[in-house]
Amino acid sequence: MLALLSPAKSLDYETPLPTRKHSVPRMLDDSEALIETLRGQSVSQIASLMHLSDELAALNAQRYADFEVPFSRRSARPAVLAMAGDTYRGLAVRETWNERDYTEAQKSVRILSGLYGVLRPLDLMLPYRLEMGTRLRTDRGATLYAFWGQRITDMIRADLAASPGADVVVNLASDEYAKSVNFGALDARVVTPRFEDTDPAGRRQVISFYAKHARGAMASWLVRHRIRTAAPITSFAEGGYRLDAAASTKDHPVFVRTFEARTA
Repeated sequence: MLALLSPAKSLDYETPLPTRKHSVPRMLDDSEALIETLRGQSVSQIASLMHLSDELAALNAQRYADFEVPFSRRSARPAVLAMAGDTYRGLAVRETWNERDYTEAQKSVRILSGLYGVLRPLDLMLPYRLEMGTRLRTDRGATLYAFWGQRITDMIRADLAASPGADVVVNLASDEYAKSVNFGALDARVVTPRFEDTDPAGRRQVISFYAKHARGAMASWLVRHRIRTAAPITSFAEGGYRLDAAASTKDHPVFVRTFEARTA
């Protein structure tokens, strides 16, 4: 089984690392090609391209200028410990994982990335900002989807093939990042959970902040409980979420949390 996550915009390069384990990203040649394109952009062009303030655009222009392979552990850190957004707060790595969990996650979790393509949790990464939906023109096309083409799908297929019995993909990525994967070409069952919250009147909706957190919590649960088949996924019950069997289908389980459970 592979669980797919989106990356985070918020990064943490200050908190002490709880593990010394690390690995090297496998698509760095592509990353370096993107960096060369990004280095050709002015600060104002980066600001316009990514809808950033001038201050953030300047920060990222400097990051592109400083990008150098091979990475040093003084400046790079494992992706799962560098990312600090809502999904990664739900993942709660520092609070809940032990050394064996990192080893398990390395086999069963993949982070989709506009710059790195596919990251394993322990792959070192330098700080960056490059969302998958960015319309960055390269010699492969007008968008990052065109740049990556089938490469991300091929990497995920290779990871599935390398793990005997791993014929399930749990899609916990956002639509923006999931679009970078050709799920039909994976020769695997794809399970895409949905997380809904109710308001005081009982009306249900996907609330982005809570859904991101829940995706991370499910990925962590899969790792910690060594879930390797699709059947146990429906028993997920962390953070107050429960399966709504009536609203679910085989590959699209719906988990609902009541307003009372959220505010308890």
